[in-house]
Amino acid sequence: MNQLRSHPRLVRKLQEALGDQLCVALDDASVVEIMLNPDGKLFIERLGHGVAPAGEMSSAAAEMVIGTVAHALQSEVDTEQPIISGELPIGGHRFEGLLPPVVAKPAFTIRRRASRLIPLEDYVRTGVMTEYQASTIRSAISARLNIVISGGTGSGKTTLANAVIHEIVKSSPEDRLVILEDTAEIQCAAENAVLLHTSDSIDMARLLKSTMRLRPDRIVVGEVRDGAALTLIKAWNTGHPGGVATIHSNTAMSALRRLEQLTAEASQQPMHEVIGEAVDLVISIERTPRGRLVRDIIQVERFINGQYEIESDRFTEEQEARRRCHVVGNLTGGG
Repeated sequence: MNQLRSHPRLVRKLQEALGDQLCVALDDASVVEIMLNPDGKLFIERLGHGVAPAGEMSSAAAEMVIGTVAHALQSEVDTEQPIISGELPIGGHRFEGLLPPVVAKPAFTIRRRASRLIPLEDYVRTGVMTEYQASTIRSAISARLNIVISGGTGSGKTTLANAVIHEIVKSSPEDRLVILEDTAEIQCAAENAVLLHTSDSIDMARLLKSTMRLRPDRIVVGEVRDGAALTLIKAWNTGHPGGVATIHSNTAMSALRRLEQLTAEASQQPMHEVIGEAVDLVISIERTPRGRLVRDIIQVERFINGQYEIESDRFTEEQEARRRCHVVGNLTGGG
């Protein structure tokens, strides 16, 4: 009860520490990330505009922001525990705060939670993916294939996952989705959905084990980071097809290698065959100087004779040239 009463006060305190400029930025749908460096310099990344300087913040204000977020998360942050991770009490955005001694002066980043769903047709219209790639994704959804979305930091993995989940809900509105995340970023309009979040005491592997008793039709994991990958692919292999997960990796093929590394954290036995059976489609999205791009999609058949059997649809240089013209047309032609 005390926590409920103090929440509005914590929000006000946080808004004061952030200042008007950053509060406005948090309400701006074009903002991707807000970054404060230890030297006090602020930077804001916006869709279509990249990263730009945004003034400065004092160390005292930054420390106030970090401390207030820690308080809201019912946690502690000090020289003994100098890192705080979690959801910002304003808007549920992802927050990472650091204090000395791991940094010279207080620093933080705020990854803004996407406020607008971008459907697959918009990805095609703006040249982020081809019509054929969108068709491949839709076919995979209809066939209840397991989809892994890979990309680097800030590549748009979660936003693309939201688009895929939107297609799942349209294609199979009766399906029950169980969605697991560390930070609430997945958007799901399904009537029958259960959203689970990790905590300091409950990790992703434990949530996945609980998921098996929640009668899921499809299992969605916000981001696979550790040995929980083994639990996920086993779940996908045992009567729960049609799932979606994101993974931090720069290419579609390296996503499979990354899964091998993560499953090795939980098993001494190589899991190549299990991965080859569980993962059906890997979509690789990247951030380029001209914006996001679905670089390639691979369909995984199986793992045999020491390698994965795949079919690949990769963005060619010719397609890239057409995309540049297409995007320029969208930006200048209206409609």
